[in-house]
Formats: sequence, structure tokens, C-alpha cells
Amino acid sequence: MAGPGLAGNEAPPFWYEKPGFNARLLAPAALVYGAVARRRMDRDVAARVNAPVLCIGNLTVGGTGKTPTAITIAKAAEKHRYRPGIVSRGYGGGHVRPHRVDPELDTARSVGDEALLLARAAPTVIGANRAHSAQALIDDGADFIIMDDGFQSRSLHMDYALITLDARRGIGNGRVIPAGPLRAPLRDQMRLADAVLRIGEGDRGDRVIRAAARAGKPVMQAHLRPANVRAISGRQVLAYCGIGDPGKFYETLHHYGCMLAATRSFGDHHMFTDADARALIGKADAEGLELVTTEKDAVRLSHREGPLAELRARTHVLPVALTFETAADMDAIITATERRYQQRRLER
Repeated sequence: MAGPGLAGNEAPPFWYEKPGFNARLLAPAALVYGAVARRRMDRDVAARVNAPVLCIGNLTVGGTGKTPTAITIAKAAEKHRYRPGIVSRGYGGGHVRPHRVDPELDTARSVGDEALLLARAAPTVIGANRAHSAQALIDDGADFIIMDDGFQSRSLHMDYALITLDARRGIGNGRVIPAGPLRAPLRDQMRLADAVLRIGEGDRGDRVIRAAARAGKPVMQAHLRPANVRAISGRQVLAYCGIGDPGKFYETLHHYGCMLAATRSFGDHHMFTDADARALIGKADAEGLELVTTEKDAVRLSHREGPLAELRARTHVLPVALTFETAADMDAIITATERRYQQRRLER
């Protein structure tokens, strides 16, 4: 459910400021949007499949770490002897029928950057109907479904709903789209969540943590750790990215000793052009800088030719991995999802 006038996951700056004129002006529209979202979440028509379904969602528009969380959970499910499969809409919803993502053949333009990353971790199917996508995975042998996003849509019954929360950004001004970043009123979302996973450091998510505590919902902690950062630590870099929160990427580089000589931020899910590539390469050459970007951006440069292929070859990619602060929490999520599924089978 995208906000009116929003391009993908773009977030107006005032969403993450103290509520002011813009938020007040859009309050009536937010009231309507919230009411529609509430009715949608309360509908009892979610399709059910014969496998445990774990939803990894968030409360707001924008990235909160759902993709690395889904990847970590998929790997953990394998250790529990499951054959996990991941369901995603795919950025832009271009595929109507279920489509099995092939990271070697598909492009970010056709399936989305996040779907390509997910497919590297576990079989991933995208499509307009999440229930059909889940069934396609089950037909191919999956026995544990991880739903990337879709918490507010309620189109596929979820046995367990894990909410990811960026501790650095929280829920912004706490208002509903278009007055703020919330996808639905906080109270309505929290009553349907099973647990909250706070990712990173910061206190911007304390309001959610307090709401979870009042409702008796578990609050877990996780961190995103970069890999390959030592290769560019201490070097002068030109960092570029097209993600929901570029500042987080730049802060990570700085924290690990990279000297940010220049940065270039694009819109979330930005599809790089030849002109972008020439400009970035030209600046790096002129000033003797190392190019560095995120793994999510790098997949958008795969299967490209000309300047974009050169940009990809010359760019240092910084993947991140999500680690639960308490490993037992991750196992508890998988166990609880399976237990809920067995209860659902008995009730049926």
C-alpha cells in the first residue's frame, strides 16, 4: 500500500522531523489513509498454505533491515532442517504471476534489487499474489515460507509476524502516510505483531519499544555488520548509493575508518544510467578516490554493459550481514512459527 504521490520508498524529509505545518496540513488525508489501512489489516480473508509462514515486516515506508533479516532467518531455518522459500512482491510489482527469481539471469530492472539479494540466500518467488507465490515455493519443495514485507496487506495468513525497527530512524514523526512514514496507525499495527526486532543503535524507536512492552510483545536486538570493509579502511573514498537512508551507509564507512572525500546519493532503488557512471568514474579519477557502494546498489549494476559495467568493476562493494544479539531469539522465532502452524492445522 504505497502512499499517495510517493515514488517507491522515497520519504519526505519532514517525516523524520518534529511534526510541523506539513504534517498538520496532511492530517485529514492521513486519517482517511489510516482508516483504509485499518480495515485492510482487519479483514479475515487471508489465504492459508500448508507450511509455516513467517512475515518480516515493518511499520513504516522505507528500509528498516527487512532484507538482511530475511536472509539471516532463511539460513537459520536451514539449520533447523527446513527448506525455506522466500515470498516477495518484487520492487514495482512487475510480475503478476509467480516468478522464480534467478540471480544469474534476472536483472534488478525486472525483479528488483532486493529480490536478487534474497534469491542468493534461498529460493525466492515474486508476484502480485503472495499466496500463489507461496504455493509455488511449496510445490517446488519448500516447507517454511518467509514473507518479505506484506505485513499490512494480510493477503497471506502469517503464523508469526516479526517487525523490524531501525533504531536510528524509528517511526519518524509518528504520523500516518502522507503526514508521516507510518503505513497504518501504530496501535493497529502493534496489536497484530508478534515481536519487534530493533536493528542498530539509537533511541528513535523507543516509542515502539514501549508499545511492545505494554502489549507483552518480545523485543529483540540485532546489528548490521559490514564485510570487506578493511580493504578500504583508511582510504579516500567516493561513496555512492541509492537506498532509503544513505546517511546510515556513510556513517558505517566513517565508523570503520574510511575517509569520505565525497558522497553521491540517489533515490531509493535508483536505476543507474551511463551518465551516472561516467560522472562517478570521472570524479574518482580526477581526485584519486576509491569508489564504494552497497550490495543492494551493486546488484543494480549487474548484467550491464559499457560505462555501467566499468563502474561495477571498479567499485568496492560493502555487503552487510544481520546478527542477532541473542542467538536464542532467532531460534525462538522459528520454533514459534512452527508451533503456530501446527496449532492452525489442528484448528482446521
